[in-house]
Amino acid sequence: FCFRLAAPPASGTPASEIGFMFDDWYRPNAMLEYPKGGSGAIIDALVRGLEKNGGQLVTSAHVDEVLIEGDRAVGVRLRNGKTVRASEAVISNASLWDTLPLLPDGALPELEKEAEETDQCKSFMHLHLGIDAEGLEDVRLHHMIVDSWEKGVEAERNVVLVSIPSAIDPSMAPEGKHVVHAYYPGTEPYELWENLERGSPEYEALKKERAEQLWRAVEKAIPGARERCEIEMIGTPKTCARFLRRHRGTYGGRNWIADGEGSVANLTVGTPLDGFFCVGDSRFPGPGVPSVAAGGMLVAHSLVGWQQQVKVIDQVLA
Repeated sequence: FCFRLAAPPASGTPASEIGFMFDDWYRPNAMLEYPKGGSGAIIDALVRGLEKNGGQLVTSAHVDEVLIEGDRAVGVRLRNGKTVRASEAVISNASLWDTLPLLPDGALPELEKEAEETDQCKSFMHLHLGIDAEGLEDVRLHHMIVDSWEKGVEAERNVVLVSIPSAIDPSMAPEGKHVVHAYYPGTEPYELWENLERGSPEYEALKKERAEQLWRAVEKAIPGARERCEIEMIGTPKTCARFLRRHRGTYGGRNWIADGEGSVANLTVGTPLDGFFCVGDSRFPGPGVPSVAAGGMLVAHSLVGWQQQVKVIDQVLA
């Protein structure tokens, strides 16, 4: 479960995280949750909260450059040429490797050093399916398929996670259908794909080959799934890099805690550049959403005075 939540094995996971999992995940009848309405429902809720409090979310606004005046970040320039000025600070939730190209050369050598020293997680292979659900009333939501425990959870194509959200939320699929998502959790090497052209025969052949183990895992969770399949979509590390704008399709950073060492890593969001914060999942305790969320909370505490925080807490508890 350390691997599923934060990418490293137990030997590279903070004791606080392991304590959380022992306390919460190993209770009788405990299970991994899934948001009703899918991950999009969480995004919708966050946007409602943002707009309710006077915020504005702008999409399709690709940032090309972080603007610096003197020794302070003052805003961003978008791909369309528009400039957005920051009233308090510029906050990047992209990874270190995706944030640095947005800064002028040499603007943050400390961040460059951190990026060089941070171990990158590998990428993903995804298999998205739409299948006929007839006779599958008792299908379970989550499955973890391990080919060989001797190989270890970090071995390529050894661990597959399978989720069937429509098993508990029928709104996730048309009536009489199930949606299935199977993937290698951060164990697919980008190097296999980087010299292949998307759509080429070689690329398509490798997609089929690397997705075969995903199919086998799905069939363990749902026997006969291939015969039920109506839609198949395969995502590769190049898919992750392209659509998520992730450097080499990486899942984020890892390995701040080395085997046999007692050092403790700290959650860091600040940078030596005044007015510039970085909360991407390439920083401790990444990867994934929990790290970005924790970083965002820390930035909020840094920018908002304690009096205002108390007012917000009173409003929430009222």
